[in-house]
Amino acid sequence: MGKITNALKKAAEERVQRIDKISKIKEMDKLVVQKMGESNVSPNVITYFDPKALITEQYKILRTNFLSLNKNKPPKTVAITSSLHSEGKTVTSLNLAVVLAQSVNKPKVLLIDGDMRRGKMGKYLGVDRTAGLAEVLTGQCSIKDALFQVDIENLTLMSSGEFPENPAELLASDEMKKLLNRVAADFDFVLIDTPPIISVTDSGTVGAMVDGVVMVVQAGRTQRGIVRRAEELLHQAHCNVVGHVLTNIEYHLPEYIYRYL
Repeated sequence: MGKITNALKKAAEERVQRIDKISKIKEMDKLVVQKMGESNVSPNVITYFDPKALITEQYKILRTNFLSLNKNKPPKTVAITSSLHSEGKTVTSLNLAVVLAQSVNKPKVLLIDGDMRRGKMGKYLGVDRTAGLAEVLTGQCSIKDALFQVDIENLTLMSSGEFPENPAELLASDEMKKLLNRVAADFDFVLIDTPPIISVTDSGTVGAMVDGVVMVVQAGRTQRGIVRRAEELLHQAHCNVVGHVLTNIEYHLPEYIYRYL
C-alpha cells in the first residue's frame, strides 16, 4: 500500500507541476498592453471629454445602430473609410471606439490606425508611438509591443507606426490576416481606420478581410457621384458595406429637447 500511495502522491505532484507550467505559458501568451502616461487627447474626441454632450449623443446613436446591425452577432471586425481625405473618418473612428468601450457590458475594444500613409490617430491622442501596425507586419515587433492605452477604460490602441514604402502590400499580406485573427480572439470589437478608398486600394484590401466596412461622408463637400464611385470600389473588392456616417451636419435642436438632454 505504501508504494501505491507514494506513486499516487508523485503522480499528483507531477500533475500540479504540469498545470502550473501550462498556466505560466498561457500568461506569457496574453497580450500585455502598455499603459501610457498622462494623455493629451484632442478636443475632437468629444466622447472622451463630455459623455453628455449633444455630439456625444449622436455617437451613441451610431453605436446603437452599429450594435443593431445583427443583434445576435454584430460585426466584430470593422474597417472605417471615406471617399476622400479629410472627411472625418479618424475622428469618427476614435469617437465610435470610445462610446463602444463605454457600453454597459464594457466590451474590450481595439482601434488600429490602418492608414500607413498619413495616419493621424497618434496626433489626436497626443501620443508619439514609433512601434505600430507597420512594425508588426514587417516583423520588427510583436503585437503586444505595439498595443497601448490612454486613460480610456476598455479601449486599446495600435498606431500606424513609421510609414513604410509598401503599405498596400503589407496590408494584403498573410501577416495582416494573422494579426486580425489574433486580435479578434482577444477583443470584442476591432475597428480599423483605413485610408480613403478612391485614393488608394488599402481600405478595399482590409475591408475584404473584416466583417464590415463603414463609410464616412462629409456633408456639403463630397459629391454623390464620388460616393457612388467609392461604393463601387468597395463592392468590387468584395467588401460588406454595413453603413454610412454623415459628418459636418449642422442643425437646430428645439430648446425643450436641449433641456431634457
